[in-house]
Amino acid sequence: MTTFQRARSEEQREARREAILETAADMLEQMPVADVTLNELARRVGLAKSNVLRYFESREAVLLELLERAEDRWLAELPSRLDEQVGADGAPAERIERLAASLAESLAGEPVLCDLLSVQAAVLERNVSTEVALRHKRAAKRHRTILADLIRRHLPETGDAAEQLGRHVILVTGAIGTHAQPAPSVIAAYESDPEIGAMRIDFTDYLRTTIATLAAGTLARDRRTPVRPPRDQ
Repeated sequence: MTTFQRARSEEQREARREAILETAADMLEQMPVADVTLNELARRVGLAKSNVLRYFESREAVLLELLERAEDRWLAELPSRLDEQVGADGAPAERIERLAASLAESLAGEPVLCDLLSVQAAVLERNVSTEVALRHKRAAKRHRTILADLIRRHLPETGDAAEQLGRHVILVTGAIGTHAQPAPSVIAAYESDPEIGAMRIDFTDYLRTTIATLAAGTLARDRRTPVRPPRDQ
């Protein structure tokens, strides 16, 4: 059994925080958010639960920090993907489709991020202090600004509405992620009845369609921007 020794220096405290975060991140690669418990996290780190709580006020505080890091990584890799797959050429309708496909595919490649987003409001933000919530929301605001700037780069017609569109992308990612991972009994129901099975959601395809619809609707609300090219073109 690991003997707990109090971290004395700031470097030691930071190292222990990182160990807790890395262990929780490893757990998220192996199991859904709902199965990540504070007791199991403490066991894997080699600390008593009370000692884990010296560094994070709750399980949710740990997971919120991992959410922030996961979104940081996703946004860091997104610019090159969008430059390659979306570009700046073509009519707005064409760029909308390319943007939606690229965003959906990139998010499909980030299952941990999507899982965390799916429980962000209902679970992760429910057991944290105002201080933790404030830090988290400031990080979220920074992330939304980055995403809005990327959307505007490839779809400048959105203008100021790019920030709202970016928020929509994050919200629907969490919502679709929840429904795209049904419980075993629901999967069995889908498999037993083809008509019911047709209701099953494919995450990437559904997210792509939803983002494209939201982007087209954003532009359509501004009558100065034609979403479709004129019929004679």
